[in-house]
Amino acid sequence: MAYLTYDEYTQFGFSEIEEDEFNRLLPKASDVLNAVTRDFYVFNDIEDDVEFRRGRFKKAVAAQIEYFHDIGATSSHGLNEPSTVTIGRTTVSRGYRGTSQDETQFSIVSPDVLMYLSGTGLLYRGVRVV
Repeated sequence: MAYLTYDEYTQFGFSEIEEDEFNRLLPKASDVLNAVTRDFYVFNDIEDDVEFRRGRFKKAVAAQIEYFHDIGATSSHGLNEPSTVTIGRTTVSRGYRGTSQDETQFSIVSPDVLMYLSGTGLLYRGVRVV
């Protein structure tokens, strides 16, 4: 089940991307959100949930898609590969990815995802008491 439609993505006002690019990034973004929320919506129907949490989750998926699009990668390896490689006097640059290739480490999870999910209970990591 797709958590988000292209129309919903565009209505939220995130970066404009083509629908094909959206469809390519949606499965990976959904996988990241499933990992962050400990598969909450794998075991619970998103349509049966309260509107507040459902809306924030959908915005988090949209933010993750935008993050992948802006960074240009969808894996930890792709996010953290060096933007500049120098061998001898030859330097190959793939564009700007941060302040310094030695200092920058990108997380696969967009910081905006955590902002949207904050206060929803979807980030809860406690132990259930019966």
